Amino acid sequence: METTNWISGESVAVRDKGQIVYNPSNLEEEVGVIHYSDRSHVMQAEEAAKQGFRTWSKLTGSTRASYLYQMANVLEKSQSDLATLASREMGKPITEMMGEVMRAVHLLRYYAAEGVRSNGEHIPASDVHVIQYSIRVPLGVVGVITPWNFPVAIPIWKIAPALICGNTVIWKPADNAALTASKMMELFREVNLPEGVLNLVIGKGSVIGDFLLNEVDFQAVSFTGSSTTGAHVASICAKRNIKYQTEMGGKNAAIVLNDADLDKTIPIVLSGAFRSAGQKCTATSRIIVEDGIYESFASKLSVAVSNLKAVQSLDPTAYLGPVASKSQFETVSQYEKLAFNDATLVAEGEIEANTEGYYIKPLVVSGIQTDHPLVQEEIFGPVSVLLRANNFDEAIQLSNETIYGLSAAIFTNNLSKAHRFLEEAQAGMVRVNQETAGVEYQAPFGGMKQSSSHTREQGQAALAFYTTVKTCAIKHTF
Repeated sequence: METTNWISGESVAVRDKGQIVYNPSNLEEEVGVIHYSDRSHVMQAEEAAKQGFRTWSKLTGSTRASYLYQMANVLEKSQSDLATLASREMGKPITEMMGEVMRAVHLLRYYAAEGVRSNGEHIPASDVHVIQYSIRVPLGVVGVITPWNFPVAIPIWKIAPALICGNTVIWKPADNAALTASKMMELFREVNLPEGVLNLVIGKGSVIGDFLLNEVDFQAVSFTGSSTTGAHVASICAKRNIKYQTEMGGKNAAIVLNDADLDKTIPIVLSGAFRSAGQKCTATSRIIVEDGIYESFASKLSVAVSNLKAVQSLDPTAYLGPVASKSQFETVSQYEKLAFNDATLVAEGEIEANTEGYYIKPLVVSGIQTDHPLVQEEIFGPVSVLLRANNFDEAIQLSNETIYGLSAAIFTNNLSKAHRFLEEAQAGMVRVNQETAGVEYQAPFGGMKQSSSHTREQGQAALAFYTTVKTCAIKHTF
């Protein structure tokens, strides 16, 4: 497969030599070729999106909804093919990837239903014979910049609410998800969206990234990626007075109290830490255990992690596959070296894959100070740190000692402490007896501190980001 841009509903080829994509599960396997755009393609997409907005924004909500329902049906019909391609491209286990495609299907149907929901309210006026009300109206052309770790779900949870609100979209995916993005647009061609409504531009951030942000007449930008890049996106958008939304890093904690049921807790903690090879912004990277059960927990955890094996991503039994790329492998490997040099080994999994790929063993370490990089920096790989807390209050304190505030969880049967955790944990998503990495599409998604900007994705919250409020008043006797 080879990537193409999609502009005004048509495939637009890029005439460069291209870059071969290799399967991170099997480096001998070529998956496809990425072709990178230049600035001229960005300008074509901008013009198409502007033209498309004139038509799309004037359609009724129910008409726009009909297109989203069709998009959902197309993805559902192609679930296996799309999931297989994404798994081969970026290494996520096929069972997880199948679930991710279905999440995108549900997101499209959820937002399609919003097409007929009330989008304003009546407001009493101070004068007689005046009808005053507010309505939410679309912004215009919005930019969607997406990462590689959720190559289907994250684009859709941005695109679906943007479209149902009446905006048009220019979508730039990450390199390691470009084949999947191109395939999705190919599938959506069957829906016959009006020209210019959804446009895909594939390119290197160094070539078209800043150009998109500095030159395109965006009314909003939604970004998910690293904290460094997110801060850069926010800076440019703020200078241009463009509405922006940035979802960035996490250093998420799972607190385990003395009264937790360890046989139930450990599998949930492991899932949060090591599914998708830890490549989730909501992954559990700090495990904080109360002193009374620390030794027992560490012993049971060691046994459980030793049974985890990294295998090829298309193996339906895979718990975790490889990390997504050479650069990701090199980054996470440096953290693993740091762990072996500075920390005490608690648990280590295995690599069982019989092919050359970017595999990293699941790893849990302990015995390091809370200011150590392994405790403070986002690793984005299958590495987690075990920390001891003397009591509940110290566990909350440790959980909050980070610049990030995306997700946190506690495991306990004490209702009072569970409620205190929900109140005191400095994270945008807090959960009791559930993993940090879980979130439902109908619920707001986002964090505090350096994890997110000031809006939320998914659920009803996304609709507020992709619209602005207009206040209307009419006096019917004059």
